[in-house]
Amino acid sequence: MLRWMRAPGIFKIFFPSFVWRYNSGAKKVYLTFDDGPIPESTLWTLNLLKEKNIKATFFCVGDNVHKYPELYQNILTDGHAVGNHTYNHLKGWSVDTQRYIENVIMASDLIDSKLFRPPYGLIKNSQAKHLLPEYKIIMWDVLSGDFRKDITPEQCLRDVLKKVRPGSIISFHNHQKTKANMQYAVPRLIDELKLQGYEFDVCR
Repeated sequence: MLRWMRAPGIFKIFFPSFVWRYNSGAKKVYLTFDDGPIPESTLWTLNLLKEKNIKATFFCVGDNVHKYPELYQNILTDGHAVGNHTYNHLKGWSVDTQRYIENVIMASDLIDSKLFRPPYGLIKNSQAKHLLPEYKIIMWDVLSGDFRKDITPEQCLRDVLKKVRPGSIISFHNHQKTKANMQYAVPRLIDELKLQGYEFDVCR
């Protein structure tokens, strides 16, 4: 999984059609959550977002939607946006293009969205070319690093706050292994950004 918090500029040069940040000039941020829905984390996230009265975007794994359809429906009922994150959380650099596209299509049978985020942020140019006519590929401006075992929850929060700027797409994860960092950082991040005058919006 990628370790840098902000993708190197060369990635944006190679993939200029991807959405890395929303440069509207508005003081808005875009919270996103990958890999769910899962019982261990998604319901907690939904309850927090409802409590804070904000909306987010969930990039869902098709197999998890199949396993936990009620959680997926809760995301939609609460008014959040959803995106396709493949059916089996495939790493694009490790599989051939045909298999990758078939996996995305399989997920699309369960996830009604024209947004797509490649798992691990890794996708081949050939895969992107197949997907771009049908999907808006959403990357991130700030990768929280909530999956890292070498940082504390406090450091996770500090690192994100250092990188956030107007238009930032912030990537967190609904995953058992990210639970400690994510559940510490997200509520405090929301509170601090609200104090700084930020609004929260969904990816479109």
